[in-house]
Parts: sequence; C-alpha cells; structure tokens
Amino acid sequence: MTAIYYNEIDPYAAQWLRNLILRGHLPRGDVDARSIAAVQPDDLRGYIQCHFFAGVGGWPLALRTAAWPDDRPVWTGSCPCQPFSSAGKQQGKADDRHLWPVWFRLIRECKPPVIFGEQVASAIAHEWLDETAHDLESESYAVAAAVLPACSVGAPHRRDRLWFMADTASEQVGTAGQPRECQHVADAPQQLLDRRRIAGPGRWNELADRHPMGDACGERLEIGPRSDDESGNVRHERPSSLTTSHGGWGGEWLLCPDGKARPVKPGVRVLANGVPARVGRLRAYGNAIVPQVAAELIRAFMQCKP
Repeated sequence: MTAIYYNEIDPYAAQWLRNLILRGHLPRGDVDARSIAAVQPDDLRGYIQCHFFAGVGGWPLALRTAAWPDDRPVWTGSCPCQPFSSAGKQQGKADDRHLWPVWFRLIRECKPPVIFGEQVASAIAHEWLDETAHDLESESYAVAAAVLPACSVGAPHRRDRLWFMADTASEQVGTAGQPRECQHVADAPQQLLDRRRIAGPGRWNELADRHPMGDACGERLEIGPRSDDESGNVRHERPSSLTTSHGGWGGEWLLCPDGKARPVKPGVRVLANGVPARVGRLRAYGNAIVPQVAAELIRAFMQCKP
C-alpha cells in the first residue's frame, strides 16, 4: 500500500490528480473517487497522509512547497464551500453538502496528529468555525485559525479564505484527556500575519508610494514623480496602467482615478470557445485552494513545531 491517500468525488478532478501523480508533480498515492460518506476508518489504515476533498492537489502541493516531508503524518481537507458561499443559496448547515460532520467522523476514529483545512471566510457567519473548533477540541486537538487572502502572497485578487490548523501532540493533552493551552499552535496564524504583513487590497498606504495592494503583494512599484500642490499636499503622478509580475502571477493592472488598481486581461478565458474540457477546468479552478497561501500557513506551523 502507498503511504498517501487522495479522496475526490469529481471524476474529472480525480483523473487530473492521477495525471499529476503520474508526472511526478504530486506524491505517489491512491486516488479514491468515492464520496467521503462511503469512506470508512479501516480504509485509511496504513496511510501516512490523507487529503480529502483533494480537488486538483492544492494541499499536497502546498505541503511540498513548504518542505513538509512526504513521510510526516498529516491530514488536509477543504470541505465544500457551496453551503456557505455568497454565490450560493447560503443554506448553511441545512445543506446536504455540509460535510464537516462526515470528515470529523473519520478524524475522531483515526486521530491524525496534524490537520490543515480551509473554508470560505463567509462560513464564519454560519458558525462553521465554531462547530469545527468545538468538535476538534472535544477530541483534545488544539485549534487555531486565520482569514488570509490570496493577495497576501502576491496574487492579483483577494479571495479571502478561512484557514485552520489542528494539533493533537501528546504534550497538549492534560489530565483525564482534557486539552490544555497550546500556545505554539495558537501563535502560528499570528506569526504568519506578522511575517506577511497582510494588507487589504484597494488602498494606498500612508506614503502613497506602493501599489494599492501594498504590503499584501510585498512589491514596490514606481508610481510616478512626486510634487506638492498649492495647498502643500503631496501628490503623485500615476500612470494609467502598469504591468508587473506580482510575485510571479503576471497580469496587467489599470490604475483608476479613485486610487485603486484593478486587474485586466485575466488568464482564464471563461467564455472562450474551443477550450477542451472548459467546464471541468473552471469547476476545478473555482474549487481549488491557493497553494501558496496554504504553504505559508504550513511554514508558520513548522516554525512553531519543527
């Protein structure tokens, strides 16, 4: 038996996973295309790493990017966001796609030592995080979470997501199996926030000499010559557009009169004709995590607990 398990119900994404594994982009492992509801604890015995709702492999890619060893135990998962997404019906826990309880059933039985997960930020308003943290803490996990946007790693879009981590190391369990404070895990999201100095998109900083996404992109751009107007206020001559790598993401941005910059010419042609498997690709992209953000979360955890 291989040491890594992938679970993904969408046939197109499951085959995409197999192709990525075959080409060496993801660790070798078994791809299980059944519903997670059909997976039993015994099916997972012997696997060192398990990736649920695996999509096209964002979490295992993030682990490798963060230098998490393939033989270090971990579970990952991004539960379906449709019940909580602002683009859906927002039925919350009444939606049959609310699959955290199903995943937690496996967690409770198998007790993986470390868990990384993700959900849309709007799920917080539906008490998704409350339920998740309560369930995990009832099983002696220490839990920490943070809302981080894609622009925190230089992506040219916001994409706020709720990221969480859970750790059940033996030193975190007190008497009678009760959890006690786990400061190193609780500090991990704050260390990530401190290191990335996340700033929201769409505003200039106090010096007005950075891109509106500023520290979020971690990239200084030349805005234009500086001068003082008659009132003594600082003014910058801003170009009408600029092109920048944004940390390797690429793209062109239009600088607008309101001081904000907006991306143009997106790389994914949503309405393009003749693109093979266009619907499958767009569904996979839409459901995928941003691995670069997940990698920063994992690195923060590893700094707290090597």
